[in-house]
Amino acid sequence: MSTVPRMTAETRWRCSLCGNLTRFDVTRSSKVVEYVHLDLAGEPTVEEREVVSETIESVRCRWCNAVDQIELVDRPGTDTATAS
Repeated sequence: MSTVPRMTAETRWRCSLCGNLTRFDVTRSSKVVEYVHLDLAGEPTVEEREVVSETIESVRCRWCNAVDQIELVDRPGTDTATAS
């Protein structure tokens, strides 16, 4: 299994095969702590959610179905690669 790059405030995902920038299926595992409030009828509402840990297992491009072909590129309006 290859490592999926993490997006940052300056970067975003791009499929290296077809160029897709906007549509991905993401498989992730999360460990969370939730504060659940039950109303008098027993219906739950999550009022607080804290993500303790999260791992992105895979990313699949919705356009070409490529798996593990995701790269990081600069987001528009950022100057992260100007010193190349």
